[in-house]
Amino acid sequence: MKKVAVIMGSDSDLPVVEKCINQLKEFEIPVEVHVLSAHRTPVQAAAFADSAREKGFGVIISCAGKAAHLGGVLAAYTTLPIIGVPIKSSTLDGMDALLSTVQMPSGIPVASVAIDGAANAAILAAEILSISEPALEEKLKAMRAKMTQSVLEKDEKVSAAY
Repeated sequence: MKKVAVIMGSDSDLPVVEKCINQLKEFEIPVEVHVLSAHRTPVQAAAFADSAREKGFGVIISCAGKAAHLGGVLAAYTTLPIIGVPIKSSTLDGMDALLSTVQMPSGIPVASVAIDGAANAAILAAEILSISEPALEEKLKAMRAKMTQSVLEKDEKVSAAY
């Protein structure tokens, strides 16, 4: 199975990023986690993205706050899918990161999930990898069935109370 790289711009993003890492591990997807900055380590970020396919990665998840240029820098150096996770910062509640992530120029896409939507980034990565991994598709279906059952149980409880 292809690996997923989770790259964060700062270790201060780790509390949000851990949700992504944990979800990938739950799916039993091999994951590597790194701290690379679009601004402080641009050479290293570019080198990572440039060699990611050859190192067995299938998707890169980029987690960054504030200006959030990390996803775009990574996308500039690879044709692998990049999923951006805008991280909420104290400055503009993550809107700056969201806009930096989604407003990519034509030809260099970065997919995006919600602000602090790290778990959804992992699920989207799993969906991408499931195209060539039938066992992963089954895990995704099982997760959805579990969510469905949970909602139906909550519906039954609330409906019975009122």
